[in-house]
Amino acid sequence: MPSVIEVTELRKSYGGRAVVDGVSFTVEEGEIFGILGPNGAGKTTTVECVEGLRVPDGGRIRVAGLDPVADHDEVARILGAQLQQSELQAKLTVREALELYSAFYPNPADWRPLAERLGLTPKLGTRFGKLSGGQQQRLFIALALIGSPRVVVLDELTTGLDPRARRDTWQLIEDVRASGVTVLLVTHFMEEAQRLCDRIAVIDKGRVAALDTPAGLIRRSAGATVVSFTPSAPLDERELTGLPALASVEHRDGRITLTGTDETVDAVISLLARHHITAHQLRVTDATLDDAFLDLTRDHTEEAAA
Repeated sequence: MPSVIEVTELRKSYGGRAVVDGVSFTVEEGEIFGILGPNGAGKTTTVECVEGLRVPDGGRIRVAGLDPVADHDEVARILGAQLQQSELQAKLTVREALELYSAFYPNPADWRPLAERLGLTPKLGTRFGKLSGGQQQRLFIALALIGSPRVVVLDELTTGLDPRARRDTWQLIEDVRASGVTVLLVTHFMEEAQRLCDRIAVIDKGRVAALDTPAGLIRRSAGATVVSFTPSAPLDERELTGLPALASVEHRDGRITLTGTDETVDAVISLLARHHITAHQLRVTDATLDDAFLDLTRDHTEEAAA
């Protein structure tokens, strides 16, 4: 598929500090592309440059072949955006906001089905200032989609939504992608990224630390497989730490948790059999995107803790 977004060696600094330092990625037509990273990693600055809201210090950005700064009006007609922080005039009703934004575009989507899908229909007569945080977030998602965009950028899509509203919104985004819209999604919800995204760029310290499918990122995790059990008798710690492809060992309340690979699992089962030890409540699970994310951003997390 052709690339609808191209970011090459993007750089942006504030006060002499590099916030985005050579970020490069492409987003293919029709995919949901995710951006993950710790707080302050440069995620929002990156997408604001893609939207044309910030002028890069260096590098090249193209959205459908257009420069978001030099061709801002053209880009605004094909790109919808839900910003991390947004406000509307407090006395504007939900209906007025939807009708107003519809008037900005030559071929807007029908806002009524959008309002229904996002649970806003009962709130059409409610003023923006009287909406809850979650209701305001749903309104901004509707406004991002109302122009029938070719590309939509969603920054912290489901922040403030309850679990049911979050899952309903995920289904909406999947439906939007199915209609041919490309989605650039910034999120800190790992479950959201793992469910929705075709590919993910992990940005750390202003650079792309990894770019892969969710499954590919998980396979890169130091412990792609987790096995936990309560042994019927003590195990020699030296034998445990000597298991092949082992990433970590944890002991808690008599239970042992090992992270590693399938090779680690085979080896621990052989170890238990040799010593005639029973593994009570044996559990073998795959690592999650959380595990991969923590591995990829471990230095950043440790610095923040320090």
